[in-house]
Amino acid sequence: MDLKQKIRNIPDFPQKGVVFRDITTLLRDGEAFRYSVDKMVEYCNGKKIDAVLGAEARGFIFGAVVAYKLGVGFIPVRKPGKLPCKTSEISYELEYGKNILQVHVDAIKKGDRILIVDDLVATGGTAKAKARLVEKMGGIVVGFCFLIELEYLNPRKILEGYDVYSLVKYKSEQER
Repeated sequence: MDLKQKIRNIPDFPQKGVVFRDITTLLRDGEAFRYSVDKMVEYCNGKKIDAVLGAEARGFIFGAVVAYKLGVGFIPVRKPGKLPCKTSEISYELEYGKNILQVHVDAIKKGDRILIVDDLVATGGTAKAKARLVEKMGGIVVGFCFLIELEYLNPRKILEGYDVYSLVKYKSEQER
């Protein structure tokens, strides 16, 4: 299945010169959504995974479904102030500032093997922050699983040393 045909491209969003890869059209297509999740789960074959971690909001969609299909738990990562219990957090740099990710302190135990799932990886900075958060809590990152990879932003350089899988790859901003 050509998943690029199921992803809507929106030019100049959120700012001029950027092509936003809108997955809502893929999610609306039951066959494409199922195919995407099945391929992500195939990547997990042979890996010992204790839980799947996904960040709000689109990481919840794919992460929770992949966790369900694998028969493991799901760990939500949120922005500050969204989780009700004691949290562990990581601060990281963005292109235009800083951000913080939080997870409940009891979500990851020492030695837990965690798969990080998200809809898209761009520069890899946010993905790396999720890995640092898992490792800070004593967990082991068994891999990253993305629906989309923006290869032209070279995220694998930042994620060097980790196992990275992506289903759809864009080699340039203009690629449709």
